[in-house]
Formats: sequence, structure tokens, C-alpha cells
Amino acid sequence: MEPSFSYWERTAFIDHADVIIIGSGLVGLSAALHLKKRQPTLKVLVLERGFLPSGASTKNAGFACFGTVSEQISTINQSSEDEAMRLVAYKWRGLQRLRENLGDANIDYRQHGGHELFMEDETEAAKNSIDQIDHLNKLLKQAIDQPDIYAVADAKIADFGFNKVSHMIYNPYEGQLHTGKMMRTLLYKVYNLEVLVLNNCSISGMEQEGNHISLTTSQGNFKSGKVILATNAFASQLFPELKVIPGRGQVLVTKPVPGLKLKGTYHFNEGYYYFRNIDGRVLFGGGRNLDYKAEETWDFGHTDTVKKKLIAYLNEVILPGQQTEIDCWWSGIMGFGEEITPIVKQVQPNIFCAVRCNGMGVAMGSLVGEEVAELALQ
Repeated sequence: MEPSFSYWERTAFIDHADVIIIGSGLVGLSAALHLKKRQPTLKVLVLERGFLPSGASTKNAGFACFGTVSEQISTINQSSEDEAMRLVAYKWRGLQRLRENLGDANIDYRQHGGHELFMEDETEAAKNSIDQIDHLNKLLKQAIDQPDIYAVADAKIADFGFNKVSHMIYNPYEGQLHTGKMMRTLLYKVYNLEVLVLNNCSISGMEQEGNHISLTTSQGNFKSGKVILATNAFASQLFPELKVIPGRGQVLVTKPVPGLKLKGTYHFNEGYYYFRNIDGRVLFGGGRNLDYKAEETWDFGHTDTVKKKLIAYLNEVILPGQQTEIDCWWSGIMGFGEEITPIVKQVQPNIFCAVRCNGMGVAMGSLVGEEVAELALQ
């Protein structure tokens, strides 16, 4: 049955918006923030399908990272040195913009550095990465104007209490944050600029009608002059021609660990596994590479294969012999594609998209949102 809105509801919440943004994650709200800063009189409405932002913005690991040595090598092999360094510079600028927009204290930003681990059976991969450090440091110095980004830190392995780890590379310029607080702060920012965010409102279709776009939603029809699609992994549900492949990330958080030695962010196996400290606990996620097809899904949830692997690594490598209790599990859906850069473009007249952050939404999201906002303003 079509929802019945009062006159008050229609005139205050429903009637024509200048711009409707679909998706209240980091990209969508960053776009809203930029639109209102540039044109304060714009009527901007954000529609969100979930009770909280769906996808990954509040379900990721809170890594303020721009890439490990292995990831940089993989990106260079996939594209080129120039493209890889452009991406590094973009992620670096995105992280600085996020901090500038929201404030380090508001998002619990901590720059404890990033670490890449290599297991005892990864001798060749470790040697290849270590051999590339000097060259990558020269490239990244030009990209982000910071010296000595990567360095071998094998001496610190024992300090963290790891087992089966033979080599470690440290990057002092990476950090961590609390993505729940990040999104709360961003919501407060856009509320204060009179952006309206409506939740539990899923979009089933949109079409051009004269000089506006009509959106069919679970809460009735909305009209807008322009629409921005910021649903990342879910973009192809509305526009199948957008080549965005969903990728589920499964995550656990332990109960508090007495005397926890970890501090910072950690990746291993080319970034497919990642962990960090949070409130005296360990957050640990990944394992998408165990079964790519199973994890190419829009469904939240868990698989026994990934859960068993994460628990094994937790008990054998990260906190060996401690048999730490797990407090909670969750999953987030990221958006991936064959190309390394996000898709920011017009998909139809007055309909724009900003999607496919390739698992680096925290680093990219602020700039991606600003870019699509500028596109819509033109």
C-alpha cells in the first residue's frame, strides 16, 4: 500500500529536492557536505535503505591506510607505476581531507603506523617486497612528499608476540580510526547544514519526468532535479551496466585481551587479512580470497570456511596459545572492479554515480564524494 503522508510531512520532508543522494555512507554524506558548502541554499536530501548506513562505511575495520608494499607491487603490475602512484596520492589526500573535515579527536584517529607481515612459508614474497622498498620509497616520496615510508622492522615481531611470522615492514604514516564515530560526526555536520537524511528507504527505480527525476521507493515517490548514486557495491542493482562487483568482508572482535601488545594496523597475505587493536581488543577480518565467488554477494553473513580460518590465524599467529574469546562477528559489503580507480561519472542526464572504492573507502571516500558533488553542480 502506498504510504499516506500528511500535508506537514509532504511540505517538510517529501516535496521536491534540488539533489537527492542515494546512500548515507562516507561517499554520500561527503557529497552532501560539499554541495552545501558550495551552495548553501540547495535542498539536499539523502535516502538510505538501512537503519544505519548499509554496505561498509560503519562495518569496515577503520584502517586509515594507503597500501602495503605487496599491494603497491600488485597495483603496479596491474596498471603502471604512474597509475599506482596517482592512486596513492589520491588516498593520501583523501585521508587528510577526512581528518580536516571531521577532526582527529571526533573520529578517534591514532597514527600508530601500519605493518605488513610475512609468514614463515612466504620467503620469496618477503624477499620480493623487501627488495622493492628503496624503489617504492622514492616513488612515494614524489607522490605524497613523505620520506622513508617503508622500512624492515623484523626486530619488533617478538615485541608483538606473533608466531610463525618471519618478516615485517613498517609504515609510520598510516593510522586507525573509529568508523562509527566517523559516521556520527559526518551526520552531525550535514544535519547542521540542513541536509535531511531519511532511513529505511530503498530505491526500486528512477526515471526522467520533464525537468525532474522521479524516484520510486519503499516509502513512496520522491522528486529531484538531480540524483547522486553513492551505494558503492549495490550500484549495479539499479544500473547493471556499472561494473561493480560486491565483495563481502567478514570481521570479528575479541573480548578484552589482558596485556595486549598490538598497537597499529596489520596486514598479511597481500592485504586479504587485516587486524588492529581497539579498546584493548583485537579486531580481525578478511579471508575473501578463500572463495571469491562465495564472497561476491550482496548478502551480509558469514561462512564456516572464513570463520574457521580467521579463528585459526587468531589463535596460532596473532595471539598464539591464548585461546582468546570472540565477542562479536559482523560483515560489510565492499565494491570492487577490474580497474583500480573509482567510477565517478554521469550515468544518465542529471543522474551521477560515485562508486567502486575497491576496499579503500575510508581513504578515498571524502574525495570521491567531493568529486561527484562538483560534477552534479556543473
